[in-house]
Amino acid sequence: MKIIPHASFKGGLCIGLFLLIAFFCFSCSSDKENSEKKVFNLNLDQGVTSLDPAFARNNNNIWCDHMLFNGLLQLSDSLKAVPSIAKSFELSNDGLSYTFHLRHDVFFHDDEHFAGGNGRKVVAADFVYSFNRIIDPKVASSGSWIFNDRISDKTPFEALNDSTFRINLKKPFPAFPSLLTGQYCVVVPHEVAEFYGKDFRNHPVGTGPFKFKHWKEGEIMVFLKNEKYFEKEGNDRLPYLDAVKITFIADKQTAFMEFIKHNLDFFNNIDGSYRDDILTKSGKLQEKYRGKFVLLKGPYLNTEYIGMLVDSNMAIVKNSPFKDKRFRQAINYAIDRNQLVKYLRNSVGTPAYQGFIPKGMPGFDEKKVVGYTFKPEKSKQLLAQMGYPNGKGLPEITLHTTTTYRDLIEFVQGQLSDVGIKTKVEVQPGASLREMISKNGVNFFRGSWSADFPDAENYLSVFYSKNYVPIGPNYTSFKSKRFDELFEKSYYETNDSARYQLYHQMDNLVMEEAPVLVLFYDQLVNMYQNNITGYHTNALNLLNLKRVKKN
Repeated sequence: MKIIPHASFKGGLCIGLFLLIAFFCFSCSSDKENSEKKVFNLNLDQGVTSLDPAFARNNNNIWCDHMLFNGLLQLSDSLKAVPSIAKSFELSNDGLSYTFHLRHDVFFHDDEHFAGGNGRKVVAADFVYSFNRIIDPKVASSGSWIFNDRISDKTPFEALNDSTFRINLKKPFPAFPSLLTGQYCVVVPHEVAEFYGKDFRNHPVGTGPFKFKHWKEGEIMVFLKNEKYFEKEGNDRLPYLDAVKITFIADKQTAFMEFIKHNLDFFNNIDGSYRDDILTKSGKLQEKYRGKFVLLKGPYLNTEYIGMLVDSNMAIVKNSPFKDKRFRQAINYAIDRNQLVKYLRNSVGTPAYQGFIPKGMPGFDEKKVVGYTFKPEKSKQLLAQMGYPNGKGLPEITLHTTTTYRDLIEFVQGQLSDVGIKTKVEVQPGASLREMISKNGVNFFRGSWSADFPDAENYLSVFYSKNYVPIGPNYTSFKSKRFDELFEKSYYETNDSARYQLYHQMDNLVMEEAPVLVLFYDQLVNMYQNNITGYHTNALNLLNLKRVKKN
């Protein structure tokens, strides 16, 4: 990854400002009008690989696509699927058909490939095209999994008329509306997407609150306000901002200094290398930064865990202590999650004393799911029951991780040692470790699971026996007939509260069998300047700028 030096960034900033002024200048515009433009300055340290929503596979792509496009539904701050282009929808009695009724005031951004260059109205046939495009092998979208084995083989997508769109499923899936809020499921115009083909990645045309203007890869990207955007707040048409300017400073410390100097309006996440400079161990802002900007922390749908391979039919497990549930439970009781989060993460995160489903997920209930607390004596007791008093006679186990998480894993290693479990830490490149995990090649490994969509089914699918690798993400080879029964039953439960009860039962079952050591539920850390208002966090950390104001 290229690190952009501070001096080079200044040059890029000047170029960026020049471009913005050029974009905003019209022949009749005055200097005063231009100076009053509200430009939101954002940095993305990892860059953007594509603005084609068919490839919205990483956070930065998703953030940009969210500004440019809309789908049938969108997420509320509480992660509920609510109307967007679809003003309403209903589910058939058999749970197999979703019918969406579209708004009549949604238009694509202006583009030369529309008649007269004016963006036309969105109709149901546009969603048929957009969704078929996602599953088209020629497009090779990274989002095709959304519809895999879910949609009808005969007629999955139907335009009943210009304002009525229907999706037909193979089997019920109550979480489907949540899936549709993702950026893969936005609407794109066939005229523009077909003309550009693969180059649609840098010629995006959508319906979103902002429209694409300029992208010099690795340096600057500019979106302008969509004056025809359909959403309003009261009598005010959204968005409030005139433009979004995105830079690509790869070094987070350099980017943070630009934020401190007010060259950036927003800063996301705090890297471990300078976390102590910004936060105290209790997670508060250091004195020198207090009052200088706003810091928001909140739940982030990511569970950090250590996985244990548990299928005793596998040779790698047959001769290891992991085949015994008591050993896995002993590992869980040995870890002081409070100390881990406080001293290694400056209290960014929530110690995981519940299940695999993270805090912030709809339906999460800390009173309904019981995980593990720090009880080292209980660990020793379980080891003694197995015939390993104080760990005597217990073979050394190897814990696999990557460089980024070495300090966290060494903390775990130390705590396991305290109860008599000898552990060797093996550090590997991320790609190599992922491949080994996906082939059941390691039986003790650090992992994380981030939500693809805001429904706990996404987390519980990790333990469904039919999702064994390489078909699915059951990396621990966990198998439970009762779990599978509950998992399959949840597909036919459309009442959220009743479905959440099933989720709690499954999560408790997983905790009892302990194929994972859940360490903590992640938290997002967002910082923005004091003159920014209207910003709201959500547990997916989805950047939403359409209601943001810059004073």
